[in-house]
Amino acid sequence: MPVDTSALLQSWPLPAAPRPIVIIGAGGIVNDAHLPAYRLAGFPVAGVFDIDGERARSLAAKWDIPAFATLEEAIATPGAVYDLALPPAAHLSVLERLPDGAVVLLQKPMGRDLDEATAILKLCRAKRLTAAVNFQLRFAPMMLAVQDALKRGWLGRLIDTEVHLNLVTPWQLFPFLKGMPRVEIAVHSIHYLDLLRALQGNPVGVHARTMGHPSTDLAQTRTSALIDFAEGARTTLSINHHHDFGRKFQDASFRFEGSDGAAMVKLGLLLNYPEGEPDEFWIVRKGEEWAQVPLQGGWFPHAFIGTMSNLQRFAAGEDEVLVTSVEDAWHTMALVEAAFRSAAAPATPLEAKP
Repeated sequence: MPVDTSALLQSWPLPAAPRPIVIIGAGGIVNDAHLPAYRLAGFPVAGVFDIDGERARSLAAKWDIPAFATLEEAIATPGAVYDLALPPAAHLSVLERLPDGAVVLLQKPMGRDLDEATAILKLCRAKRLTAAVNFQLRFAPMMLAVQDALKRGWLGRLIDTEVHLNLVTPWQLFPFLKGMPRVEIAVHSIHYLDLLRALQGNPVGVHARTMGHPSTDLAQTRTSALIDFAEGARTTLSINHHHDFGRKFQDASFRFEGSDGAAMVKLGLLLNYPEGEPDEFWIVRKGEEWAQVPLQGGWFPHAFIGTMSNLQRFAAGEDEVLVTSVEDAWHTMALVEAAFRSAAAPATPLEAKP
């Protein structure tokens, strides 16, 4: 008998009494995802601050929220949850100025490298911050459904997982990436590495290659990786952000194959970004037909409701686990670091003669 896919989890419970959110940083992601998500969920937004005052005022006017004139004014908001939508280099300096014991959500990545992630973790511990990193792909409706299907045993033991991207990403929308020594894995594929950890635990090894493309001066925009999790399980990433030959063969997908079933996810957001296409989730068990699961939202903005809900519920004692805590996120940063170290290692030379 086919499984009842309508029972799959697709959203995170909302906090019973949402606290006001202070957003620090007024970049495009705030306009495209944070603020739409918070409005959809009914979360109160106390205001936004940015070192570019005009950008903060413009965003605030668009969303009819206050704009703080200074960081001190923003931080002084009573009972606030701080949403740090900042470039990774700015996290430490802002965290140092937050009140001890504050509740805070950090934009990913957790610093520019593992050393910075370690410094952030130590600072959060020293200041007793309830801190999470916005690895929101875990909370996207289709990925919550995948995690639930695995927990229910519908796929059996996970044996083969593939992340495949072959598309065009408008890198010009992210000017802060110019000059950064670490780009593709650090700011994009980090989402996939984090989700794979959520599903399979911490890996034991990784082999990776990451490189640029002749059409851009960004450090890296293409990545291949093999990740070792449980014995007998194969996990691969093939990421190309430069397939600029029309939509026909562009792809953005996850494939999950288990001993008893399989699932396919289409990351519609990434196709024709930022307009995107609808996400999709398909599932099958051995001997049955593929079934498409109707989704109750998309990666943007719905997943951003999940990260903020979990943080606020954990701070209020409603959730037992802070899913993307800085303690957990540090391990994602360790995997990112290992991938970059692998990419920097020389390839094994071929023998010139038989």
